[in-house]
Amino acid sequence: MFKEIESRNEFNEIVKEEKLTVVDFFATWCGPCRMLAPELHELESEHPEINVVKVDVDKLPELAGIYYINAVPTLIFFKNGKVINQVSGYMDKDTLEEIVLNLK
Repeated sequence: MFKEIESRNEFNEIVKEEKLTVVDFFATWCGPCRMLAPELHELESEHPEINVVKVDVDKLPELAGIYYINAVPTLIFFKNGKVINQVSGYMDKDTLEEIVLNLK
């Protein structure tokens, strides 16, 4: 399953990696977030070259603030520590895969 980020330092270490990292900003009470989780899991299983991690906005509100997260789920795509794309809302695996393939 996904790694849930526990601290800002851990977040900074993970997103600075060279490979594409998808950060799922979510909340446990969010229905669309729960629907998105299996889609992300399937995407990660089929594409080991990407890294998918989760940030609970209720546990780490400072990270949500830094990245102006106003809605959940929000996915931010990082490469080498830089934001290269951001999308909000539920989407199916095919849509996620299309985004990832365009970013690689």
